[in-house]
Amino acid sequence: MNPELLAPAMMIASGSIHAVVNAILKGGRDKMAGRAIIDGSSALILLPATLIVPLPSGAWGWLGLSALIHCLYLYAVVRAFETSDFSAAYPVMRGVAPMLTAALAILAFGESVSMRELLGIALIGGAVATLVIGRHLGRAGFGWALLTAAMIGCYTITDAQGVRAAPRPASYVVWSFVVSGTAIVAMFGLASRGRIFKAALGQWKPGAAAGALSIVTYGLALNAYALGAVAPLAALRETGMVTALAIAILFLGERVTPLRGFSVLGILGGAALILG
Repeated sequence: MNPELLAPAMMIASGSIHAVVNAILKGGRDKMAGRAIIDGSSALILLPATLIVPLPSGAWGWLGLSALIHCLYLYAVVRAFETSDFSAAYPVMRGVAPMLTAALAILAFGESVSMRELLGIALIGGAVATLVIGRHLGRAGFGWALLTAAMIGCYTITDAQGVRAAPRPASYVVWSFVVSGTAIVAMFGLASRGRIFKAALGQWKPGAAAGALSIVTYGLALNAYALGAVAPLAALRETGMVTALAIAILFLGERVTPLRGFSVLGILGGAALILG
């Protein structure tokens, strides 16, 4: 398939799977334990692959920075979900992130983005962010959600540079999950003083499934970044909010409202602009 078509298709699929992973996390009793299981499982699944793929020479610095940012990102995600409803926090995280990512890509790395793509990015971000209207989101939850969005922008740019610096995309994907997963489990273990390991016994099955899905969702994203421009591709990943809405309505008992319908149309319209 043509890279111009393959990369967007990867990102749209990645976004939908990402929404499922976050819904599994939100549904777990202990959010720290759930996140540690997800990332620990991803690391264990891909650990044998480190013997097969080339070492990520040229990308070690990006890997280390990515692991640090992912730790901050996931701590913020956990705190946001602990203090807010999924349908309130998730739109803030995912709505603000594409605009921050675009700003970083343009200002820090000089990436070229067309006016049509910028309009599509803004439309997706705005449409996603409107989903928080009418939802209870306290000051703490809003702050953690904004920090999450900032970290999404930072790790997106970092990993896009890393996957391009590595000898092969698969090398960066495998080592990214192993390095970040190990760091995340260690962080949550220390933050909870070991409590997460006991809590993990009661929710390891959905967490392990989400860990496998995490490999798919972010593996697709990283391979897409190796093929195309970061800013529009990152925005396309937010089309996963349509899947998140479907999950909220079908499985969490939430209602379809005119605002939600408007948001879906905005997300799809923004994707259409980006895809041209």
